[in-house]
Order: sequence, then structure tokens, then C-alpha cells
Amino acid sequence: MSIVLDKIESQVARRADLTCSRISAMYELLTRHFEGVTEQQFESDLLEKNWIILLDRGDQLVGFSTLLVYETAHAGEPVSVVYSGDTIMAPEAWGTTALPRAWIHAVNALRPASSGRYYWLLLTSGFRTYRFLPVFWRTFYPRFDQPTPEPVRRLVDRLAADRFGSQYDPRDGIVRFQRPQCLRGELNLVPAGRATDPHVAFFMRKNPRSAQGDELVCLTELKPENLTSAGRRMANAGGVSK
Repeated sequence: MSIVLDKIESQVARRADLTCSRISAMYELLTRHFEGVTEQQFESDLLEKNWIILLDRGDQLVGFSTLLVYETAHAGEPVSVVYSGDTIMAPEAWGTTALPRAWIHAVNALRPASSGRYYWLLLTSGFRTYRFLPVFWRTFYPRFDQPTPEPVRRLVDRLAADRFGSQYDPRDGIVRFQRPQCLRGELNLVPAGRATDPHVAFFMRKNPRSAQGDELVCLTELKPENLTSAGRRMANAGGVSK
């Protein structure tokens, strides 16, 4: 499945179909922007995923997102989950909407056959990734303007504890990996003017050690009526071919 947007071609590939050269390019892109990640760690994390979104400009990889799409149950009901692993977009491609468009198209196409509710489980150590939530989704947690409802908190705790074990701290909703990945240099800095954004300010308060690689656990339900107007534009834009 591929989409061509903003002169960037996006592809959704099975992890098992990735070539060695593709995996090497992904690792090289990640290490340009994160420190603390070894090739062995990257490949081990990659093996846990089942789908990859790849974004290319010409013959250059400018972004990717690794996904684990799986089914589980909570409170006696079926639940489908998209867990986002490594996600990176090269700064030279930040001005495009290729990643959110490709991501929304991908998760819609990859939804399991389960009749249960469908959620995005997101870990983020960067405010830019957290900022995708209010831009494209109407309801998500945690957020600055309302507390997380108790049923949502229990679901978050269950999913995070199942996946990350003792590395997840339910008191503050943070995963602290034993070998964290940290954004390099100025990528960790909040640009002037962004700190007044209430979503960015909340993220920095909620995850004060984001620069050291702490990951805030977030959850949103993946359903059309939860998309913002911007999210609906992403979902409706572009054509998809298989």
C-alpha cells in the first residue's frame, strides 16, 4: 500500500518483508536524531513490530514509524491496539503532512477484524509527537484541560503494564526504559513561542525528564468521529493503491 504526498512517497510494509538495506537506513536515520540506541537494541525492538510506515523522498528515507497491531481484552471486552514504536521524521521533511496522512491511512487499513474498540497506545519523549494528539484527535489522554477518566486510566495501566512491566510507573504514567533513547541536542529544546502552547506546557510538566528519555504513555480511540477537522482532512486526502 502506498501514498504519494508532498513529493514524499509513503509505504506500509510488513516488518518481515524489510530488506537489510532498509533496516540499515532506518537505523542510520534514527541515530542521527536519537542517542543511546544500539543497533542490537533497534533490531530487537523492530522484531516486536509487525508493520512499518516508510517515507521516502526520491531515494532518501526521510521518516518511518514502527507499529505493533494486536488484539487483547480488557474488562471482559475485546480491544484492538496500535502501539507506536520508533517514529522519526527528518527535520528537512517537517514542513510536510506526509507522516500524519500516511499514519491515519495505515491504521485505518490495518484495523483487525475484531469487533472491539480500537486504540492508539503512544509513548513519547518529545513534545512534537505529543502535539499530534490535539491536532488530529478530539479526545485523548492525558491532557491539560481535563483529568483522565478512571476507566481510561485503568485501560492505560493495563496496556502499559502488560507491555513494559516494571519499567512503567502508574503513579505518573511514565515508562522509564533501562536503556532510554534521548533526542539529540537542540531537538530536545522547546523553541521560543512554543512553551506558551498549553499542550506543550502540559507535556513538559507531565514528563519533566523527557530530555533524559522518559516516555509519557498516551491513549486515544481510533474512530472517525474522534478525528478533528484536520484529522478528517488527513484521512480524506490522497489516494491509496495496493
